[in-house]
Amino acid sequence: MSNRTRVITATLLCLLCIPLNLSAITADEIIKTMDGMQTFDTSYSTGSITTTDRFGAKVSTFKAWTQGSSDSLIEFTSVAERGQKILRTKGSLYLFYPDSEELIRLQGAALRQSVLGSDLSYEDMTEEKNTLDDYTVRLDGSQIVNGHDCHVLTLTAKTRQVAYPIQKIWVDKETYLVWKAAYSTAQGRLLKEMEVLDTIVVDGRTLPKETKIEDKMKRDSSTVMALDTLEVNIPLDRKIFTLENLTW
Repeated sequence: MSNRTRVITATLLCLLCIPLNLSAITADEIIKTMDGMQTFDTSYSTGSITTTDRFGAKVSTFKAWTQGSSDSLIEFTSVAERGQKILRTKGSLYLFYPDSEELIRLQGAALRQSVLGSDLSYEDMTEEKNTLDDYTVRLDGSQIVNGHDCHVLTLTAKTRQVAYPIQKIWVDKETYLVWKAAYSTAQGRLLKEMEVLDTIVVDGRTLPKETKIEDKMKRDSSTVMALDTLEVNIPLDRKIFTLENLTW
């Protein structure tokens, strides 16, 4: 064997001994895939919000429409709240109260305000699916959650125009479903916790069917949001997501 052949052979053997991790996924790639799995061209759903506290249980029902990653409209159908609407479009969120014909715009920390006295905030119900626009992301390893192998990620807000300065989320490595999350202030004070109780498969994607939210600023209170129906990629009138339609 010539010296040249020996050198080539030794080089190849060294390369074979180096562990290759070309398939390693980055934190940003996880978030992009997670957002994509939750985004449809359009959707229509119906569901309920059940809040349980020391005064008992309260149930509110709703119907909701979405378009892409940022447009959503929620209209409450329960007797006490009938006709109240929440519109999120072009980065802004609006509330409409039919009795007073009042239109209110929310932004920043106001997005953390409670929806109908529940543990859900306006951000929780209308969160846009463009996470990397608002957060930097760090991958903190893996953890098993309810039998599911999950990526553990910490999200840190880029600006103050978000509801939660810090988010810690557990993302399923196979389905990219967020099984649980913890939301905190910039100083690390826990504001809220979320966990998925049940799932539904739609268009080949695993999505939350029943989600439990606990506002840590409240005592003995929890809210479960449940979907009754969900249709995706259906024809929708684009006027649904306009201020003119909101006040109609």
